[in-house]
Amino acid sequence: MTPARAIATFFGAGLLQPAPGTWGSLAALPVALALHLAGGFPLLAAATVVVFGAGWWATVQVTAGAADHDPSWIVIDEVAGMWIALWAVSWPAWAHDIAVTALWPGWVAAFALFRLFDIWKPGPVGWADRKGGALGVMLDDVIAGVFAGLGVAVLAGLWHGVLGL
Repeated sequence: MTPARAIATFFGAGLLQPAPGTWGSLAALPVALALHLAGGFPLLAAATVVVFGAGWWATVQVTAGAADHDPSWIVIDEVAGMWIALWAVSWPAWAHDIAVTALWPGWVAAFALFRLFDIWKPGPVGWADRKGGALGVMLDDVIAGVFAGLGVAVLAGLWHGVLGL
């Protein structure tokens, strides 16, 4: 396996069937946890930027000359988007010295909302997906991750603020 294909498939997670995007999103979770435990939100945020850049490069490499600009086995975009969605959990845990595992409902919400927005592709997510090319492949998941992170923040605010739980 070439380095570009290893990155694009997130070291093979994208080769799992069915639903490689869901497998890629799931594979992103323990790595995000390890990053947060090792260096908090700053490390997760920095790793997200690195994964986005590496994913963009890898996508260019593995789709060069191919008819399909976004094959389902490319899941590094899901990793970047999933990690962005998890910023809404990692940041408050890090900023308030809370065990990130204590915020497990946020992890579940981030995963569910990210998959929803990635599959549904509302508004700007669909626009980015239709751009084509490696940037479009990466960008639709980044936007889906932002939407999911905002959804996690809203849900947490409702749960802890409005409901007082």
